Amino acid sequence: MKVLFVSLGCDKNLADAEEMLGMLREAGYSFTDDEQEAEIIIVNTCCFIGDAKEESIQTILELAVQKETGKCKVLLVTGCLAERYKEEVLTEMPEVDAIIGTRSYDHLITALEKALSGKRSMELCGLERLPERAKKRVLTTGGYYSYLKIAEGCNKHCTYCVIPSIRGNFTSVPMEDLVAQAEQLAENGVTELILVAQETTLYGVDIYGKKMLPELLKKLCCIERLKWIRILYCYPEEITDELIEVIATEKKICHYLDIPIQSGSDSVLKRMGRRTNCAQLSDTISKLREQVPDIALRTTLISGFPGETAEDHENTLDFVDAMEFERLGVFTYSPEEGTPAAKMPDQIDEDIKEARRDEIMELQQEIAFEKAEAMTGRRLTVLIEGKLPEDNVYVGRTYMDAPGVDGNIFVTCEEELYTGEYVEVTVTGGAEYDLLGECIKEPILEEKL
Repeated sequence: MKVLFVSLGCDKNLADAEEMLGMLREAGYSFTDDEQEAEIIIVNTCCFIGDAKEESIQTILELAVQKETGKCKVLLVTGCLAERYKEEVLTEMPEVDAIIGTRSYDHLITALEKALSGKRSMELCGLERLPERAKKRVLTTGGYYSYLKIAEGCNKHCTYCVIPSIRGNFTSVPMEDLVAQAEQLAENGVTELILVAQETTLYGVDIYGKKMLPELLKKLCCIERLKWIRILYCYPEEITDELIEVIATEKKICHYLDIPIQSGSDSVLKRMGRRTNCAQLSDTISKLREQVPDIALRTTLISGFPGETAEDHENTLDFVDAMEFERLGVFTYSPEEGTPAAKMPDQIDEDIKEARRDEIMELQQEIAFEKAEAMTGRRLTVLIEGKLPEDNVYVGRTYMDAPGVDGNIFVTCEEELYTGEYVEVTVTGGAEYDLLGECIKEPILEEKL
């Protein structure tokens, strides 16, 4: 039977989706991207913020039509929306045949078999376990880069966040399993491995009694076919000197770190339930830049958190201006039911949230454009991801850019380049958030950037 699989939301959700695709393939199902030809439709949902929730609901409703107009016999819903609103989905969406929780996706085939026999079900095994993995994931990223999900859930309980209630407490994947996964991915052609979790920096504390991300990184660096290892979602208060040293000394680890800080105002950070203040954030960032001078730092902010004053907003602008992050994104605050922040007084109007977001992004645009221009003349290793035939230029990424969220470098080269190839490039200028460069065609050293 033909399966249409739609995955929404973050890269962590995508890693789950690839496991489910692997299970489906092992069970003998085939895949299609034609919704009218699909006999089974699976939607892997997100509900982290309001917009994501609306997108998930709209996608389910749009695809549910295929049960009447197409060949679809079964519609399954998995992921965060399924976990959080399981009763509502089954009650209010009669087209949905099964709900599969965030830590229960290894019961996908069971749910599918029940649905094909006419039984509606909820596969919910609880939030204390880790699902069993597929024997072999189906990669959806092009084959040369892949996400390695090193932990599930979160213990931080920030006042705005629903993740602990729909993903459970922080649970690390055993190190030997991660190394085996990484080796399998490398054997299948992956050369860039991207470590993800709700929080990567706490990896290992629950099963080894201490932070083991540095040790995991060292083991992953021993996998010969891997060239780049990238780390996302590092909570700043958990970044240790040992971690910084490993980033600085291990040649395969990209000098890139995602550090979500959420605000540049101490009073807002306190109401958010964050574990750092601006002085501590500044110290951590200074230490990173001192010990890894060419590091590219990405962060995310929330504008319009309840009670955020004009002064708080100005403090955030000042902090962004002072820190000069290489990469930065801003979300407007979304009140999520069941979170303490949703019940806080002094909720901010949407137009103010959006205006503050836009002001932060205008400042960041100036910083990013200046940094892009300052890259002129630098020589960088570039991972080629495609070509724009009409412009006769190749599209790639540097160590400073994570796929899907950061910029690109547009490379001219007299010789033919291939997707997944690493080449040396001289930066010739900036183009807003992107770079321009010329290829240096010569043997590439296996050393780091």
